[in-house]
Amino acid sequence: MSTPDTPPSEAPQRELPSTVTSIDLEGREVFLVGTAHVSKKSVEDVRETIEAVEPDTICVELCEARYQNIIQRDSWQKLDIFKVLKEGKAPLLLSSLVMSSFQKRIAKTLGVTPGAEMIEGIEQARERGSSLSLADRDIQVTLRRTWRRLGLWTRFKMLGQMIGGLFVTDSLDEETIEQLKNEEQLTDMLDTLAQAFPNVKSTLIDERDTYLAQKIRDAGGQRIVAIVGAGHVPGIRNQIHQDHDLAPLIEVPKPSIVGSLLKWGIPLVIIALLALGFLRGGLEESIASAWLWFLINGSLSAVGAAAALGHPLTVLSAFVAAPITSLNPLIAAGWVAGLVQAWIKRPTVEDLENLPEAITSLKGFWGNPTSRVLLVVVLANLGSTLGTVVAGSLLASRAF
Repeated sequence: MSTPDTPPSEAPQRELPSTVTSIDLEGREVFLVGTAHVSKKSVEDVRETIEAVEPDTICVELCEARYQNIIQRDSWQKLDIFKVLKEGKAPLLLSSLVMSSFQKRIAKTLGVTPGAEMIEGIEQARERGSSLSLADRDIQVTLRRTWRRLGLWTRFKMLGQMIGGLFVTDSLDEETIEQLKNEEQLTDMLDTLAQAFPNVKSTLIDERDTYLAQKIRDAGGQRIVAIVGAGHVPGIRNQIHQDHDLAPLIEVPKPSIVGSLLKWGIPLVIIALLALGFLRGGLEESIASAWLWFLINGSLSAVGAAAALGHPLTVLSAFVAAPITSLNPLIAAGWVAGLVQAWIKRPTVEDLENLPEAITSLKGFWGNPTSRVLLVVVLANLGSTLGTVVAGSLLASRAF
């Protein structure tokens, strides 16, 4: 039976799946279907709920971009990898692909399409003539707000765990997936996420709870079915009775003052250390320090590009660019290396078409030219950043 939340007295009793929470919203009926995005049972729950409720509006946990990816199977063909690199969106796109990779691998094991329950909701809306509401916040806004709120160390930690996740081969069975929709299990998982990455939980879960609740609240009709991830149900249930201003939730925070100071301050410190080495040790010491900076910074960035299986010229470009770009906050070694890789091995339409399937395996992730370009950007930048820290520390020890 559904879980009532002040059900309307005049509402008829309906046999609904146990994953459905019914809410009386000022005389209107809202039915939250808590789903797992790789669950066959969730697809059945969505279908049964819509058939029983016959809703005026169906809300889905999708933004416009994700909706277009679902209904336009050729959407990957339109990806302009050069535009992605020039706009600095490579880390965001790679993050999105890594998360999709995990979902797709589980879905492949269970024999279900990722997001099949959302597809079911979309198709049901078309067949029944119900209004369709895209209730989620734009994925790019969510990722950018998350990224901007993370400190440098947390960014390293998250990227490391995300890339490390590509090497995990353990699979989940259908029973485990269904258990993850249990509210007690979800609470434990979200508490763990909050402890490890409090800012991540805030933007990925809490803010979207608020956004989803308001979009569902704004949906038209007397009967509304909202298809959302099970982890969002408690938050939506608690907030849907309140009006929320969504404007602050779609703003991308500006870089912090501390971040801006570090962005420009670190290159100035490195230049100052090189100058100090010259004043204290003369030309010979200055040349030695410059070579130390060049070799360490360039080598570690090149190692990153090589780890991404970049072309030899890509690795060379990372080696040459890193010592220079590390002193210029407006450009990064990974961008240079990524553009070189994309120029040498520009992804074809076929590569872009195969990207969704390629990211379901580690071999495919490194083998597809598109995802490889993204890996080159991220890993070369990580190497350059590490090189700046190591080389900068050695320069400081020599100067003092």
